[in-house]
Amino acid sequence: MCGIFGYVGKRENAADIVFNGLKTLEYRGYDSWGVAVRQKNKQEFLADKNIGKIGNKRLSKDIYKNPSNFSIGHTRWATHGGVTIKNAHPHLDCTGKIAVIHNGIIENFEGIKKELIKKGHIFISETDTEIIPHLIEEFMGIKKGLPADKSPREPSTNSSEKASGKIRRGFASSVRDAFNLLKGFNAIVVSYGSSSEIIACKNGSPLVVGIGEDEFFIASDLSGITPYTKKLVFLKDNEMAILGKTLQILTLPGGGKIKADIETISFNIEESGKGNYEHFMLKEIFDQPKVIRNLTENHIDQISFLAEMIKKAKGTFFIGAGTAYNACLSGMYLFSKISHKHVNTVFASEFNYLEDFLNKESLIIAFSQSGETLDVIESLNRAKKKKSKIIAVVNSLGSTIYRMADYKFLLGAGPEIAVASTKAYIAKLTVLLMIAYEITGKRKIVKPTLLKTADEIERLLEAENLKKIKETARLVATPKNAFVIGRGVSYPSSLEAALKIKEVSYIHTEGLAGGELKHGPIALIAKGTPCLVFAPNDETYDSIVSNATEIKARGGIIIGISPQNSSSFDHWIEVKDIAEGSYIAQVVVAQLLSYYLALFLKLDPDKPRNLAKSVTVK
Repeated sequence: MCGIFGYVGKRENAADIVFNGLKTLEYRGYDSWGVAVRQKNKQEFLADKNIGKIGNKRLSKDIYKNPSNFSIGHTRWATHGGVTIKNAHPHLDCTGKIAVIHNGIIENFEGIKKELIKKGHIFISETDTEIIPHLIEEFMGIKKGLPADKSPREPSTNSSEKASGKIRRGFASSVRDAFNLLKGFNAIVVSYGSSSEIIACKNGSPLVVGIGEDEFFIASDLSGITPYTKKLVFLKDNEMAILGKTLQILTLPGGGKIKADIETISFNIEESGKGNYEHFMLKEIFDQPKVIRNLTENHIDQISFLAEMIKKAKGTFFIGAGTAYNACLSGMYLFSKISHKHVNTVFASEFNYLEDFLNKESLIIAFSQSGETLDVIESLNRAKKKKSKIIAVVNSLGSTIYRMADYKFLLGAGPEIAVASTKAYIAKLTVLLMIAYEITGKRKIVKPTLLKTADEIERLLEAENLKKIKETARLVATPKNAFVIGRGVSYPSSLEAALKIKEVSYIHTEGLAGGELKHGPIALIAKGTPCLVFAPNDETYDSIVSNATEIKARGGIIIGISPQNSSSFDHWIEVKDIAEGSYIAQVVVAQLLSYYLALFLKLDPDKPRNLAKSVTVK
């Protein structure tokens, strides 16, 4: 979940390039960040490490006193060890000549660390990452004062060879052999003070190389690279890249050379600044009408193709995690209601326990904003072994899930910087609704419905309605618990609303199917407990209003989100009746409530604590 960025080339401001690259990757983690450059006229590295978000911080003066044509940097989402300067990346070896940044979890680090300590290595952090520079140091023999072969051109092919003081090992072969010892899903980038080259290895966690003119970039995704170059190499699992005067790609574990698979992208990454908005989350909520209109007007052929795939499949699975799973669950209801077709909806993290159903005629549709969700990737790997067909519905071109799929659908929602997903979720709901109607051959119905939905969201975003939603948010800001209820397609909406409130305000919120209240959760209702009620004008209306009445009778405060007011509602936010489009528009109210809750509580809605947008660990 951490962010990796590196540069090597003709420019002397490598640290600045890396620092600016890290800003584009901070959605991957913001517990700490750091940049390393080689000290002037020395082989040792200087690392500038900081706790918390980058914000308006700058690199230290010491970094600028050490201009360099190569640098590596990292933004951390903490796994092993607390949020401290010592645990921040980059990590160095005992000599200070080897610097490492890392994304992933090393499952066998404890045993390796014990062996390295026995050999005299000194550790200063609690992280699993720190074993990597010490392993490389041990393989190279530099701790014992032996000269190491600096050339990475001919990596050793004997991966079982043990490092000792009597063996001279090259930089590249040492990195390769160290990486081969690591268990788990990991990506590393390594610099060595006696070499102006950067070496990267990947298994599971994403890495992309950018090829410029006499310069190379490497990062966890392409967003920070594309301002410099459109020529990219997406590293595959078990590949190693050597970036220096040239680019070399080698296979792992053996180290055989292969040809780089260079792709040239033809688009520009959309401007991802906040513009006149206070936060990215608010900007991205305001982007949603445009996202819906774009999908409705420009993706009919792709929707038609996906509908045909689903009709032909013998067993369709929707898989996702978090917000993406809530979209999948909405799809299950929409397909039942509109298409009269059953689909299986599964948490990606639980999919492995249901794989016995899969065969070559199964269809797996994976939903993900980042395209890097590890739980989804693991599920797709299992599906591939069963020879099932895979469709990726993602918002990130070139991401791992995008590249794994047999067929790809790019949501085109534009960069989503706020960690809590909004417009990518609305895009997924739009796609699902379009497919559901396409399966029935009623394409003409869905387009006007979705265009009306975009109009209704714009109405909700008018100043008068924003003021009302903001005032309503105050009702939820004080209590320690809140509830959201819905029935039918509004049940997934309740889950998503509860998730958004939890993510950005840290208020414990539970999303429930209305009929489940009386089976236990109603025991938690006390006087003043706020409850959001999704009550669209559909077959669920009477039942969900009845559930609201039950909560109100026990002292709960009812906030109705509905096209019509009810005597059961203490407060009412109108979402007009736009048929199935109501299920999309009503979620926007919950997004706005969540946003204003964060502001009332003086929290950062863009970067909630403990979270990262791209979840690349189990």
